[in-house]
Amino acid sequence: MNKLGISVYPNNSSVNEIKNYIRLAAKYNFKRIFTCLISASDKDLDIVLEEFKEIVSVANEYDMEVIADIDPNVFNKLKASIFDLKVFKEIGLSGIRLDMGFSGYEESVMTFNEYGLKIELNISNGTKYVDNILSYKANLNNLYGCHNFYPHIYTGLSYDNFINSSKQFKELGIRTAAFVNSPSAKYGPWPVSEGLCTLEMHRDLPIEVQAKHLFATGLIDDVIIANAFACEEELKALSELNKNMLEFTVELIEDIRDLDRKIVLEEFHFNRGDSSEYMARSTQSRVKYKGESFPPYNLVDIKRGDILIDTDLYTRYAGELQIALKDMKNIGKTNVVARISKDELFLLDYIKPWSKFSFKLKE
Repeated sequence: MNKLGISVYPNNSSVNEIKNYIRLAAKYNFKRIFTCLISASDKDLDIVLEEFKEIVSVANEYDMEVIADIDPNVFNKLKASIFDLKVFKEIGLSGIRLDMGFSGYEESVMTFNEYGLKIELNISNGTKYVDNILSYKANLNNLYGCHNFYPHIYTGLSYDNFINSSKQFKELGIRTAAFVNSPSAKYGPWPVSEGLCTLEMHRDLPIEVQAKHLFATGLIDDVIIANAFACEEELKALSELNKNMLEFTVELIEDIRDLDRKIVLEEFHFNRGDSSEYMARSTQSRVKYKGESFPPYNLVDIKRGDILIDTDLYTRYAGELQIALKDMKNIGKTNVVARISKDELFLLDYIKPWSKFSFKLKE
């Protein structure tokens, strides 16, 4: 099951602010929390631990999984060892994320910890790091993978690097996560914060489009908001996403017929297996509504991202819904009834043969 998550940073916010944010996220069924022990390690250690315990206890009330970023310096300060991770269990954590790893042997030992803590690895480096850990016969059940986020503009991952590094983990059956940026949030773990995201191409996109893209790749299980505090509107928008299929945001033409509107918004859609490079074809509506009238009324030329319904002039095709994947000349037999939101046009590349998809109205 795909999960949504938030991030909290005790060094930049009060404990009460964080607790209220956790409760708000829980209201929208967020189930993961990322936090950072690295950036908090310059405080008095006892204060840090007490703050984390208080925060994590609230998260645990809502059955939220809390994983904290650590490095070898934090590991040593807390007097943890690869054979004894008790201190992290006492804080109440569900796992630890190794921002900087060990040699492979150490990680493999930690995956067998007696507390069932997850050992989360950095996906973004794109090395054979995970293969090295598995060569030491690690316990895959306790291994997670999570990408980095990048507060400095233009430093986020390229798309190709993201895909290649994610595949290494996903193909091994390891649970994966990546970060999205909240335009309304202000804080990350470090002083620089020009948006926080994994993929550079996401930095200025609406938060729900970022998440749709990550899920559409089929390589990311969990999507986490990297910065704090996302507004309630953003949390709600993410909670309403269809995580299992592409759901495009659309605007209908003003004079759309009721039956065409029903086909777009209410019918189940999937692309034919014998797919075309020009359009995704959802053919069940022409079967279900055979015998209904589909008169021509908006025969304008077709642009990539237009939603089409064939008219009676196409006889046996009448009522078929299509998504235009390329610009095309309309030869006068197809109604353009809606259009996919501009920010989501790039998601059309993820419609494959037999892909399922749906539409929702732009608010």
